[in-house]
Amino acid sequence: RPERSAIIRIDWHPRLPRSRGANSARGAAVQRSEASEMYERFYDLRERPFALSPDPEYLYPSRVHREALDYLRYGLESHAGFVVITGEIGSGKTTLLQTLLRNLDSHTTVARIVNTMLEPRELLETIMLDFGLDPAGRSKPLLLRDLAQYLVDQRLAGRMVLLVIDEAQNLSLAALEELRMLSNLETEKSKLMQIVLVGQPNLRDKLSTVELEQLRQRITVSYHLQPLDADETANYINHRLRRAALGAPMEFPREATDLIHLRSRGVPRVINVICDAALVFGYAEERRIINRAVVSDVLSELETTGVLPPPAEAPAAVPDEPAPRPAAVTPAPAAAVRIPELAAVSATPRSIPQSIGEDEARSAALTQRERTIQQRERELAEQRRVLAEEYRLLRSQHTAASTPTRGAARAVRVIPAPRVEPVRFQTGRREGFWAWFRRVMLGTSQPAVEKN
Repeated sequence: RPERSAIIRIDWHPRLPRSRGANSARGAAVQRSEASEMYERFYDLRERPFALSPDPEYLYPSRVHREALDYLRYGLESHAGFVVITGEIGSGKTTLLQTLLRNLDSHTTVARIVNTMLEPRELLETIMLDFGLDPAGRSKPLLLRDLAQYLVDQRLAGRMVLLVIDEAQNLSLAALEELRMLSNLETEKSKLMQIVLVGQPNLRDKLSTVELEQLRQRITVSYHLQPLDADETANYINHRLRRAALGAPMEFPREATDLIHLRSRGVPRVINVICDAALVFGYAEERRIINRAVVSDVLSELETTGVLPPPAEAPAAVPDEPAPRPAAVTPAPAAAVRIPELAAVSATPRSIPQSIGEDEARSAALTQRERTIQQRERELAEQRRVLAEEYRLLRSQHTAASTPTRGAARAVRVIPAPRVEPVRFQTGRREGFWAWFRRVMLGTSQPAVEKN
């Protein structure tokens, strides 16, 4: 029996022909394919359950993925602003997105951009091409006019236009600002085009910059995909095995899934890598059950070959406990989006929080505090203006009353001062408000002191 390292890498295998010479790379690829087909027959599977390509059929409706789908659905139903979905590499963003797009109705026109290393004009041209418009030889003003006319025509035809940008973290600040300008195409009640940004966590960092303040204010829904916890990892693995089974489904025991969760940190793509390698190893060793010992051997080999980092270099695990969710709001019934995966998990509608995330909430709180301070300053300025005006009137009345007039005496209308409670000072005495005001604030007269 060959060494286990050779089995995992499938450089050669006792049941497979060994590749030689210049065709070794191609031969290795053929061997991997043959090994996959063999372990599918060995475990009675119709296909590989842990393929790395995103497949909506294998979407496991975990808590975070259900919430993310809810957020996406609410964002599309609201027809307002941007929707932002972020997550670590391999967290299931693309699978989630494909699940959403697969369940859109026929009245939705979708453009999906996956190549985001683009300058602003290139991004605009790519968007038009995805919508079936020809940007060749057109100046930017004409491109914008054509796109606006297209969006208006779609709205008049009763269609919703959706622009989805995957890997949005690669967009430059100028390209993101171009998207904000495109979001200005709107009617009196709603946007003509919904924009969904999907990317890695550094997309949130980029959106928090000062240059993109205006775009950030237009984000109506934002959600970050957290890793799976230990229970969800076990359910995720066995869910995929059940989906791929031809007969009675196999399952990984909990001791094995716990070890997989520990080393994968709950990231679905890393889970797939470990589980696929474990099935190849189990087939080579003729193990019908993938137990903890099998997983341990597989992890050692993946670390040796550099597929996984050593445990000491692995990033710290994310806590399993979810962060507290903000106040929720129940959206209207779904119209344009129907997601059967959600109905299979829960028959009751889920509430949709309107919060755009902790960072955005903190920014909004600081903005509100600044507005409150500014409002208070305006109120104090108005109070000072009123006091100065009343004092001016009192001075003018006093001057008119003390100045002798020729002929008949003129009637002087005296405006009584408002009744103000006396102000108590450390001397134990008190004085009228206006006397205190003239003495302290204006410094023009001595206070009229009253005895207690």
